[in-house]
Amino acid sequence: MRIVVALGGNALGKTPTQQLELVKNTAKPIVDLIEKGNEVIIAHGNGPQVGMINLAMETASKTEAKTPEMPFPECGAMSQGYIGYHLQNAIREELLNRGVRKSVATVVTQVVVDKNDPAFENPTKPIGAFYTEEEAKKLADEKGYIVKEDAGRGWRRVVPSPIPVDVAEKETIKTLVENGHVVITVGGGGIPVVAEGNSLVGVPAVIDKDFASEKIAEILDADYLIILTAVEKVAINFGKPNQRELDKMTVAEAEKYIEEGHFAPGSMLPKVKATMKFAASKKGRKALITALEKAGEGIEGKTGTLVTQ
Repeated sequence: MRIVVALGGNALGKTPTQQLELVKNTAKPIVDLIEKGNEVIIAHGNGPQVGMINLAMETASKTEAKTPEMPFPECGAMSQGYIGYHLQNAIREELLNRGVRKSVATVVTQVVVDKNDPAFENPTKPIGAFYTEEEAKKLADEKGYIVKEDAGRGWRRVVPSPIPVDVAEKETIKTLVENGHVVITVGGGGIPVVAEGNSLVGVPAVIDKDFASEKIAEILDADYLIILTAVEKVAINFGKPNQRELDKMTVAEAEKYIEEGHFAPGSMLPKVKATMKFAASKKGRKALITALEKAGEGIEGKTGTLVTQ
């Protein structure tokens, strides 16, 4: 099968050193899927990483060295590069350890968005570190950031999160996949760009990695979209005495659960919406939400939450 696997940015660690260690474990379930003969394309988030880079560059610009401030799209590109560097080396090493000879490549990926997307008027995408309410409001006053509370986990800076329209490097990605290479793409949801004539111009935003993963899965005509998260299964009435984990749900059932308010906007909601979109896009396509270490079992129908038409 052709499978797009979407990794969360938080699963990659909060520092480059921590990430370097974590990706060794991340590589194992991915290589399990490759070893079984599947074509695997990897996407990933970058919320903590791009926020860290942006803050570091902003801080450096205020020192005596007067380092130039780095535009937000360039920060996204930097995060794609260093996350991809760690991931591709960890996956390559795990493949070689198992005697599997496949090359792994990261494609610095631009994702096209509509400059008139209403998201630009309503920033919602959390990035960077978590703060207390007091710290967050101080940052908002000092730096002009928009800050919001993030699913009960603390306060974070938020930026616009437009919907992906297309993937600029799709033909390159297709060629690599069709020739048997393992591809890491749409990192952090892709570098958000708008088309202006023949130019692609970066915009200060973060595309949700779940929607970008769904878009590249459609473009590549994947059989499966796997969105990996911290839990084994999606649950309704989460955190309540009547919490119930779901083995599967149809698009219609998922829509009903959304209307009833079961999924948090900054957490499970985009994952569910992305899987719904993929499952509905073509007959036979399936999507799965589960934990990283359960991906292989999920494909076999043993765990996770399966989303179908």
